[in-house]
Amino acid sequence: MASADQTATDHSVGLVEPQTFQFDEPLLLVCGRTLPGYQLVVETYGTLNADKSNALLICHALSGDHHAAGYHEGDARPGWWDQHIGPGKPIDTNHYYVVSLNNIGGCAGSTGPTSINAETGKPWGPDFPVVTVTDWVVTQARLADRLGIDRWAAVAGGSLGGMQALQWTIDFPDRVASALIIAASPKLSAQNIAFNEVARRAIMSDPDFHQGRYAEHAGVPHHGLMLARMLGHITYISDDMMRERFGRELREGKVNFGFDVEFQIESYLRHQGETFVDRFDANTYLLMTKALDYFDPAEPFGGDLGKALANVQARFLVVSFTSDWRFSPQRSREIVAALHQNRKPVSYAEIESPDGHDAFLLPHDRYEACLRSFLAQNQTAGRAH
Repeated sequence: MASADQTATDHSVGLVEPQTFQFDEPLLLVCGRTLPGYQLVVETYGTLNADKSNALLICHALSGDHHAAGYHEGDARPGWWDQHIGPGKPIDTNHYYVVSLNNIGGCAGSTGPTSINAETGKPWGPDFPVVTVTDWVVTQARLADRLGIDRWAAVAGGSLGGMQALQWTIDFPDRVASALIIAASPKLSAQNIAFNEVARRAIMSDPDFHQGRYAEHAGVPHHGLMLARMLGHITYISDDMMRERFGRELREGKVNFGFDVEFQIESYLRHQGETFVDRFDANTYLLMTKALDYFDPAEPFGGDLGKALANVQARFLVVSFTSDWRFSPQRSREIVAALHQNRKPVSYAEIESPDGHDAFLLPHDRYEACLRSFLAQNQTAGRAH
């Protein structure tokens, strides 16, 4: 279990406590509906400087939340991006005031399907409105206003988090100095949308789903959510990594000619699915995958990504991983090409890694060196600015 003494030894930000911010201003969503008010759960690491110019926003991916670094009291494991956030780490909290939040629609304390709908006195459940990356960026801008931050030194994220960083540069170009877009894409491929639809069907066809009102039936669609996570996890790791870690290894060293778990990979996927059910909400999973599907910042510009990025002012770091077939390097290069078309400052790194899409979460010397180098230049540019 985490203690202050333990966390001090691993360049950790240490023990952290989330904060809850209440926003009473109505939020008009892209879908046409309005949230009368909402809460955001936030963690911060490091110290905001006097002119509030060192703030760095972390945007989370599909199953992420506000707990990006450090430890909660009693936790054995740190936040989901702790490898990269902390004193002396690539996102160095000796220099940056790091802000990480749980987006609306989430299930880690921010207003979402598990929250109480004030109009009914019951959990929102399936009545919670569909949210988009654009909606999240608006709420993040309001959070920045609340914190007194006029301009982010950087906005960073991997996967769906990288998509938010990209949207920030388009919607609020004068409020972002730099953007780190990691293992992301300018929009989902048909294949990716297909994976998300199968995952949603797995959840919604579970007899315990009850059309999303499972909370009223004191249950959860355990089986469907587990299958959705298993499917997703297959796409997050590469074939080479699966072969290296599991191969065709049998749990009992022999074939049993049945349909129970026999191969180690089967055991691993079932474990991933089971543990996910214990910490994630099914309606939130539906919302997050839809936000992924709908993301297409070029669509308002006739599908022209170059036009969408014509007015951005940020410096960019775009990072991809060679074995990531969910968001392949080709998709990152589309972003780079559109930025080059507009003569915008962009650095691109294609990292050789066997870890698939999950590589953005994992330690890797060259990856970390790229983050360090870009952010070091960012500090120099910030002083000049």
